[in-house]
Amino acid sequence: MCKFIQVIYNPRLILFQNLHYIPKIRSCYEKYSKYLHDDFANANFNSYIEGVSPYIWAILDFDDNFMGFALLDNFTGNNTNKYSAELTTCFEKKAWGAFTRYSAKFFLKKCFDELGLYKIKAFVYPDNFRVSTLLKSAGFKYEATIPKETIRFGKLQDIHQYAIYRTYYYKEVKNEYQ
Repeated sequence: MCKFIQVIYNPRLILFQNLHYIPKIRSCYEKYSKYLHDDFANANFNSYIEGVSPYIWAILDFDDNFMGFALLDNFTGNNTNKYSAELTTCFEKKAWGAFTRYSAKFFLKKCFDELGLYKIKAFVYPDNFRVSTLLKSAGFKYEATIPKETIRFGKLQDIHQYAIYRTYYYKEVKNEYQ
């Protein structure tokens, strides 16, 4: 039902892979950026992509239509043992619903099985109810509200923190999509 295609953009190391997805990722990012970042976000999209590379994936349906992207950043741990990462995801409107729910669970499997993560975190603005609902359906649990964490649209902004742990995923979520 979905494919995750890794996008690598690292000019310093001369590593490039699947760059043809970057314009679609940029378009999706710009369309929904008000839900993704605060007033302090890096305005240079290429620097942003380079900073999260190689942990960014284009999400496609099985007809190879671009449906959105997922990325991981703000890792804790070290080079050989990554404990946790922060998830950012953005989907085109045509993907909202069953596709996003399925692909979220599929991506968690990738994170836990291939990257060996123990915890995946997501930070969501309170007005982004679609992502909160998606996270909950994928097995994420609400952990906290961080009051006045940043400034967004010139005003102090709370942020909700959600997380899912590998142990919970393997116990409760994984069997739904095998």
